[in-house]
Amino acid sequence: MKTLHQTPTAPEFVQDPYAFYRAARADGDLQFWADYGMPAAFTHAAVQSLLKDRRFGREVPPEMAKPGPAHLAPWLAIEATSLLEAEPPRHTRLRALVLRAFTSRAIGSLAPDIETLCHHLIDQFPDGPFDLLDAYCTQVPVITICRLLGVPEAMAPDLLKWSHDMVAMYQASRTRETEDAAARASTEFADFLRGYIDERRNDPRDDLITRLIAAEEEGEKLNTDELIGTCILLLNAGHEATVHALSNGVKTLLETGSVDTLFSNALDETVEEILRYDPPLHMFTRYAYEDVQLYGHDFKRGDQVALLLGAANRDPAIWSDPDRFDPTRHIQTNTSFGGGLHFCVGAPLARLELRIALPILFQRCPNLMLNAPPEYANTYHFHGLTRLEVSKG
Repeated sequence: MKTLHQTPTAPEFVQDPYAFYRAARADGDLQFWADYGMPAAFTHAAVQSLLKDRRFGREVPPEMAKPGPAHLAPWLAIEATSLLEAEPPRHTRLRALVLRAFTSRAIGSLAPDIETLCHHLIDQFPDGPFDLLDAYCTQVPVITICRLLGVPEAMAPDLLKWSHDMVAMYQASRTRETEDAAARASTEFADFLRGYIDERRNDPRDDLITRLIAAEEEGEKLNTDELIGTCILLLNAGHEATVHALSNGVKTLLETGSVDTLFSNALDETVEEILRYDPPLHMFTRYAYEDVQLYGHDFKRGDQVALLLGAANRDPAIWSDPDRFDPTRHIQTNTSFGGGLHFCVGAPLARLELRIALPILFQRCPNLMLNAPPEYANTYHFHGLTRLEVSKG
């Protein structure tokens, strides 16, 4: 196993991490990424295998858990109730309760609303150059998840700020200021939801928060802290990644001249290729739960490993000419939504939003063009744009 040095905040890496992935993958499944101090899986086979290997998981082994710093207590309290950070049996219970509320029927019923929302947002586009990231790609997912949960749409700007401040904790560019902002956001977000959940207990509606309150699995329900953590996870995960997927997709379609495939019988293929080619999330980590040798490396209990979703999606062992965007490519399983027990519960909603928002955008704005070269934000392990300046043409 080679030792690799690549600062995840380096400008050239931020703009194009795929060159690093390509070089690392050529040397085998697993390499030691010195900047993260852990082995990293670069191939599709290794990433998929580790996502599904129950000898690895998201929770730190209990005997190795350390109390976090006091200034991060509000953020850590939310994390402690998160489905994303849980392992069985807690994960099994939480996920079952969430899936009882987050049904395919509930998601599918949003389609007409999403279509109307897309048209409404496009109606407000200015005539001159504007930032599509702010005007469309951010608004579609955040307003949709507000409607699904039953949170007032007027809260969308607050939810966006809280969400950005909280998920910034996962970024390589994290600072003490990042941590203080995340703690403040966690407190404000939790306080808002606690009051809102109390309202819904007394005044049930046809929304996801009401269904989460009512959801029951073998006599167990979500307690208030779990409800708050679950709602925050669904709000944050329900739009952060989709914002990036949508804006990265628009960028790719415009740069490769592939817009026409949205209106052919290859819409599903185009959406999957967007998710494969330039995914919104590039890395997840796992802890080893036992001593195990994999890919020539000896893992000890508590060791971490990085699973590089973005690298796995460009593996030539799975996709021919993987660095080429091919919107008619035959669909094969990519790793953009993770895998195994932690496969993203919101994947059907993200796909639905992409299948609706992209064709409507280019149907209404057939001459849409880039006004400036898009730049990616320094937010690894997320991979999304700082802005997407366009004009309607």
